[in-house]
Amino acid sequence: MARAWIAVASAEHVRIGRAQGFMQVCHGKSGPLRRTAAGDTVIYYSPAETMRGKDRLQAFTAIGTIADRVPYQSETAPGFLPWRRDVDWWPAAEIPIRPLLDQLAFTRAGNCGYQLRFGLFAIEPDDAARIAAAMRSGL
Repeated sequence: MARAWIAVASAEHVRIGRAQGFMQVCHGKSGPLRRTAAGDTVIYYSPAETMRGKDRLQAFTAIGTIADRVPYQSETAPGFLPWRRDVDWWPAAEIPIRPLLDQLAFTRAGNCGYQLRFGLFAIEPDDAARIAAAMRSGL
């Protein structure tokens, strides 16, 4: 059964992955990607525009379906070989999280900031559907 995931990265990094058809989480670690499967939905949440930036964004920035290809490494800089997974990105608008906070199980439960620190975590199918509808209606 397909699952849904929230991945966390700066909007700048998400846009690179979206343009090139991949996802990368947790500074390129393989373990989190290996928990995902082909057919799963991934939704990116971006706390900021840039990595470690003070430029708060707090928005969902991409949504897609994980492709049928296992995680792989790609050299992005000399000696840096992060793990990636291919994603078929959907047409969707970047939307702020704030209007959805009281509608999502993972945010209603309390401190969602704690979960976001993991970089990748599973969410309920209803949450994924609600976020997807909002992102598609924002087009």
